[in-house]
Amino acid sequence: MHPATVPPPQPPSTPETLEIITHLLSDLLPSTLSITCFAARWQVLRSKLASLKSTISEISDSPHWSENPLLPPLLHALLSTLRRTETLRRHCSDASLSRGKLLMQSDLDMAAGWLSKQSNDLELLLRSGVLHQSTAIVLSRPNPTSSKEELAFFVKDLFTRLQIGGLEFKRKALDSLIHLLSTDDKSAAVVAREGNVGFLISLLDLNAHDSVREPAVHAVSLLVSAGDSPRKSVFEEGALGPLLRMIESSSAPVKEKAAMAVEFITADPDNAWAISAYGGVPILIELCKSGSLAAQSHAVGAIRNISTVEDIRVALSEEGAIPVLMELLVSGNAVAQGKAANCISILASNGEHFRNLLLQEKGLQKLLNLFHDCPNSDTLEHVLRAIYSLSASNSSYRVLSGSTMFIVQLSDLLKHGNIRLQHLSASLLAKLSISDSTKNVLASCMGSLVKLMESVKPDGIQEVGAKALVSLLSVKSNRKEFVKDEKSLIRLVQMLDPKNEVVSKKFPVAVVAAIMAGGSQGCRKKLVGAGVYGHLQRLAEMDVAGAKKAVQRISGNRLTSIFSRTWRE
Repeated sequence: MHPATVPPPQPPSTPETLEIITHLLSDLLPSTLSITCFAARWQVLRSKLASLKSTISEISDSPHWSENPLLPPLLHALLSTLRRTETLRRHCSDASLSRGKLLMQSDLDMAAGWLSKQSNDLELLLRSGVLHQSTAIVLSRPNPTSSKEELAFFVKDLFTRLQIGGLEFKRKALDSLIHLLSTDDKSAAVVAREGNVGFLISLLDLNAHDSVREPAVHAVSLLVSAGDSPRKSVFEEGALGPLLRMIESSSAPVKEKAAMAVEFITADPDNAWAISAYGGVPILIELCKSGSLAAQSHAVGAIRNISTVEDIRVALSEEGAIPVLMELLVSGNAVAQGKAANCISILASNGEHFRNLLLQEKGLQKLLNLFHDCPNSDTLEHVLRAIYSLSASNSSYRVLSGSTMFIVQLSDLLKHGNIRLQHLSASLLAKLSISDSTKNVLASCMGSLVKLMESVKPDGIQEVGAKALVSLLSVKSNRKEFVKDEKSLIRLVQMLDPKNEVVSKKFPVAVVAAIMAGGSQGCRKKLVGAGVYGHLQRLAEMDVAGAKKAVQRISGNRLTSIFSRTWRE
């Protein structure tokens, strides 16, 4: 016959465990007073035991302590430590049980360390307030109608589980945090205020378990994307360094999330400088070369953000960022192309050195190729800004001025693009030296330029609209075409009206002067008939720049016509 198997002893229930701990602490504290060996170490242990006794008393007084799932494993671990401490007390009190001095010192130090950690975990549980409310294994998530207090309590409970729970509790807490940040816009500010963001950042450490580190970086990326306050909190807790290390050595999905977080953190100019401190420039450049399309997009976005810092611009050129940016213009997705073009425009606007480096990599030609074939308006805007920045170079200026195809496309954008594209297109038309034959082709966009002159925003749009229009009116056929367009003529008269305070009067005055530059009697009659002359006279009396000269041109031609008619009679 087989001997009867003895079942393993069942661990005590949570109430029993708490009772045993209470008795052990009551016995241990006075019994350690008489120990004379290692007195300093036992004084430290007594202090920790006294603190634990107070904490255990508070837990006993909490109305829902027995319902919290985090407490049983903490109490069982504490009971084990107290029993070890009791054994150490006996060894130090009874000479016959003495052990080696160094071994005893080590055991006492370890016991003090365990007691410290377990005391901190229990105090954290108490401070969170979760022992004062009934909770389930996984606290129900707040809904959009939940109060601020309910949301704050959920966040506190979530971070408590994250900090002192086991691996499974941590995973569930992170899943809940990710769901909360993904579905509730107002939750990020509460997480930044009520949660332990520093502990969340500690989970990004490369030594952390993959099942915790990967959702942690996802949670951080959602947190920094939710607004200034959460982003500031994450940055100040030192997230940038760990995120860059994750980009270096993690899986592709984790790299994408980490790069996304870095892009959002560096979107704040006050944070962008720190990339250099963590050695992040070569890491981001390498990700642009070898990462997934999504990771490349976030990496080049971060590079665009940090390119506003002068010292980092130098580092970007030294680390070979410019050829990588050019490659993304050709091979990246639409988002990456737009961010690369935006970065190029920033670099090109910061001195001849960077413009020369960009042009050496055939930057203008690649931008023009993308401009001709780009269907995305956002990307098109960034490309056009980059082209405008490069136009400061004499060689680029000549190429752009002589490209009829490019200039015609600008006129199409003036007629059909959004206000930002119209602004950029007008700026280039006003800046470039365009041949008369090409100006003839652009006559159909003059009405669009007149409309830009009426626009209030963005700043500077009235001026570039007027300058581009004046440039086109240097051609005789365009002047005749303009005065035939009744809608444009009416708009011009309305802008000249002194009562119209929306438009600076020097711009429509400059347009009138351009129309009259050729001395055409037909143009003069159209302008006078539309009511331009009366407005100009009042503007001249108000000393508006150019108004007196414009009046002289119109009235001078009028007197010449009268004298000629009198002589003939």
